[in-house]
Amino acid sequence: MGKSNLYLYSLEEARRRGELPLWQASQRANIACGDALSGAVQACEDSAASDTDCMAEIIHKFGGQRTAWVLANTLQHLNWWPGLFSPANQVWARQFYIPLDGYNGDYVVPGSPAVLDCFVTQYRKFCQSLGLFELEHCIPNSRHQLDYTGRVLVLSPAVLDEPCWSPQGQLWYAHDGPGCNPDSIVGSIRATRLADGEQACWNRTNFAGALQDELLPDWARKPLLALRSQGRQDKPSMCSMRMG
Repeated sequence: MGKSNLYLYSLEEARRRGELPLWQASQRANIACGDALSGAVQACEDSAASDTDCMAEIIHKFGGQRTAWVLANTLQHLNWWPGLFSPANQVWARQFYIPLDGYNGDYVVPGSPAVLDCFVTQYRKFCQSLGLFELEHCIPNSRHQLDYTGRVLVLSPAVLDEPCWSPQGQLWYAHDGPGCNPDSIVGSIRATRLADGEQACWNRTNFAGALQDELLPDWARKPLLALRSQGRQDKPSMCSMRMG
């Protein structure tokens, strides 16, 4: 298993949904990705190998989604000591909602915090090279403090199908849903993708936050205006969770 089928939910949720094989397959791939990152960290520690080259190889093999998931999980687990990782990378890792189910430690990457920090930096540069929106492009603290209703939201690359890894795939207009409430933890949000008008329901935790108004691309202005003026009332019969 390589670039596909990153499972975003916990083992308990997988059992509830009848999706245990999907969780198991994703867990195996996460562990394999963690092992590859561990080997790359060790190689960089032992030689003059470039972390840039190592990161490119791992992303090519496992995909950007899974690589981000494993790196973020690692930083979330190891960030128990102040200054262990750069502040920017700590903030980056915290944007990922990774359910704790007792098995996350299986793909924590061991090794030098300094090298791990460099790997995360290289991953973020990879995303920047694609023009993807990140947490820094969102309204500060919007993920936890802002009502999302009527906002343009930034979908995290971790839940976005990699063929859709582009700014056009990330920007969604939030109509309604319990997840629009900042007090909601797992509530769903009915949203429309600005690039093509596709509607879907996402979990609030799938978004990095609400895009800063001044960063809205020109291509998104017309569809956003149309959505806001229409004030759509039609709601889908079922708000199913999308998975990357």
